Amino acid sequence: MATRETPWPAGTPCWTDISVPDVDAGTAFYSAVLGWEFVDTGEQFGHYRIAQVGGRAAAGLGPVQTEGTPTAWTLYLASDDADATAKLVTEHGGSLLFDPMDIPGNGRMCVALDPTGAAFGIWQSLGMIGAEVVNEPGGLVWEDARLSDPAAGRAFYADVFGYTYQPVEGAPDDYATFHAGGDPLGGIGGRMGAPEGTPSHWLAYFSVAEVDGALAAVRAGGGTVVMGPDPTPWGRMAVVQDPFGATLGLFGT
Repeated sequence: MATRETPWPAGTPCWTDISVPDVDAGTAFYSAVLGWEFVDTGEQFGHYRIAQVGGRAAAGLGPVQTEGTPTAWTLYLASDDADATAKLVTEHGGSLLFDPMDIPGNGRMCVALDPTGAAFGIWQSLGMIGAEVVNEPGGLVWEDARLSDPAAGRAFYADVFGYTYQPVEGAPDDYATFHAGGDPLGGIGGRMGAPEGTPSHWLAYFSVAEVDGALAAVRAGGGTVVMGPDPTPWGRMAVVQDPFGATLGLFGT
């Protein structure tokens, strides 16, 4: 199992979470699809649930705070200084959905929009590093920014997080992997087959042991299969929606 106990380097996708209108239904769905067990953090944290794999944190799920808010996964990028990163966001054409705030005993965070409108979070660890298990069934395995203007997106994330980019053989010309000094951390490209008019967004992919079984669990739990499963050089990939309309990717054999 790929596990981590120390804070993620700045710019690394380090956490993802979702707010749902029915927490019991959400935990049941994701337990069946991704094999997660959930720990309730208690009233102090709004009964936010930590999804775990083998006792290690993989993602978060909590109740919707404002009725009518669309349900979507939020990907968080690690920062050594959330306030400084938030300042860079606004200086380079992005905006803040809310200013940096403390999560007592855990970290400092905010949520932002890039210049194309894609939402993402910023996480500064002050006790809780984010994901403690990745690249294993139930863990985050890949991330794509699917943007209306990939060139503007690449420039923004390079300015804010220092990303560099590499083209991918066989991928669309506007798709590239992003790097923060080492191995690829994810990809940035266009809509990649999404219907015209699809808003810019980040798409988180989770590893599953067996894609067909996970897709059967998606359908049984009231979700839908949006795309795939499709073969890739690294495994099979599918995109699904949960019962609340949130989109996520599944990746495995």
